[in-house]
Amino acid sequence: MSRTDRVLDIRDLEVTFSTDRGPVKAVDGVSLTVEPGRVLAVVGESGSGKTVSARTVLGLLPETAVAAGSVILNSRDGSEQNDVLHLSAEQMRRVRGRDVAMVFQEASTALNPVFTIGWQVAEGLRAHDRRLSRKQARERAIEMLERVGIPEPRERVDYYPHQLSGGQKQRVMIAMALALEPGLIVADEPTTALDVTVQAEILDLLRKLRDEFGTAILLITHNMGVVADLADDVAVMYRGEVVERAPVAELFASPREEYTRNLLGAVLKLGGGKIRVRARSEAEAPSEAVVAANGLEIQYPGRLGRPGFRAVRGVSFEIAAGEVYGLVGESGSGKSTIGRAIAGLTTATGGSLRVLGHEMVGVRERSFKAARRDIGFVFQDPASSFNPLLTIAENVAEPLVVHRLARDAAGARKRVDELLEAVQLPKGYGDRFPHELSGGQRQRASLARGLALDPKLLIADEPTSALDVSVQARVLELFTELQAELGFASLFITHDLAVVDALADRVGVLYHGELVESGPAEEILNRPRETYTQRLLASLPVPDPAEQAERRALARALREGEASA
Repeated sequence: MSRTDRVLDIRDLEVTFSTDRGPVKAVDGVSLTVEPGRVLAVVGESGSGKTVSARTVLGLLPETAVAAGSVILNSRDGSEQNDVLHLSAEQMRRVRGRDVAMVFQEASTALNPVFTIGWQVAEGLRAHDRRLSRKQARERAIEMLERVGIPEPRERVDYYPHQLSGGQKQRVMIAMALALEPGLIVADEPTTALDVTVQAEILDLLRKLRDEFGTAILLITHNMGVVADLADDVAVMYRGEVVERAPVAELFASPREEYTRNLLGAVLKLGGGKIRVRARSEAEAPSEAVVAANGLEIQYPGRLGRPGFRAVRGVSFEIAAGEVYGLVGESGSGKSTIGRAIAGLTTATGGSLRVLGHEMVGVRERSFKAARRDIGFVFQDPASSFNPLLTIAENVAEPLVVHRLARDAAGARKRVDELLEAVQLPKGYGDRFPHELSGGQRQRASLARGLALDPKLLIADEPTSALDVSVQARVLELFTELQAELGFASLFITHDLAVVDALADRVGVLYHGELVESGPAEEILNRPRETYTQRLLASLPVPDPAEQAERRALARALREGEASA
């Protein structure tokens, strides 16, 4: 196949960054090709160079980067070839959107909060065609929103990003990428922050673009289930090099490289067995649960004349000492709201919620303050929950300083060093700043901070959703070892059912603020009673292309059945 038959042809790409510690080669001799109407998935651990390679295609590298080799990009009609490494800034602006467009990982930060989504979709159209009137650009934006499945597009074209769900914002990003009908879309982790059902819808949309419009897609992801679901070909990167490339079915069936086998082996699967050291038996359960919710109601007050919103409706469950309770459901189901209410960060407005012997409905901060020492919290994104101006040691020491168990971070350093060693980080990492650690290392440090006060209850809110599979596996193994050693109870909030299957003793399934199903993890995940739980399970992508095709058909049938009902 000649270069003119390819949408993208990368040859011997090298990217080197200038840093305070000297030059760092992030990409070393990478060669990749993408054909029309095909999806090439580039996978690998964090730091493998996959995102840097993808951003090179759009000329989005920072000024500290130097690229060598060639990145040949063909226009959709095949009439023009460009080596993007040698284009001027003005030439690159003409190529972006017209020949190649990008769908970023986090739509909430990629979209401008002060402009409507219609304006943002039309912006690219106006930039490439000054003759286009505002009315014509608006109509084209409505058409694109309708194409990507935004409901009531003529009305929602005037919505702002905060008025849309996470899945809808990601659809808007795809609409922006499609506005000029480029031949290639670069999708960088487009489903990482989405729950399994919304993820399935986005993957269906990308598949439709490939099949109906012949769009080529360069997919950057660490989710091997997504690869099995969508990709035609797979390239595996490790330390800046492509170590293996093969058609998707061949790679999953018989990977050649040991690194690829290890990567696939780290993927959690439903029914893959527990990584818990042991599950607590019913006979061991204490007389009073660590957390007991009975008919819990949480309502947010109305503002500016709008009625209040009831986020949690009549939820009842318990968490015993030493137990891991997995709380699952789609975005907006109330999972994080319940976690925040247990921690005293959101007000419980009705029913009963007892946490460590304290009734949280009507609780006064003064009476609950002492109990906060017994509650740890691990946030979804440690990059944003850590203070970037403080060192890792200072961030981990914060709970000790706040509760006056140490006068300052220096006084808490011995305890901080113990915590860092417990989460398998060298003590010297305490002197680094958050941006100097990888995602997995930051999450380990976040776990250390959550355990700083030896809590009786640890609330973990999506702690592994942004991690690649091998790092996720290490963090979860560490979590289970520490939980077995320290005996804390845990509310583990996640949309990844495979993680729940591996960790949880019991599971609760939330839907629109209601607990539709709760019970032992094995029963809920293997013999679900509710159609909604069945749809969640069917929507979870698995790292097997043949099985994933069957599950995709089942999930579609369940969605259609719910819609008709």
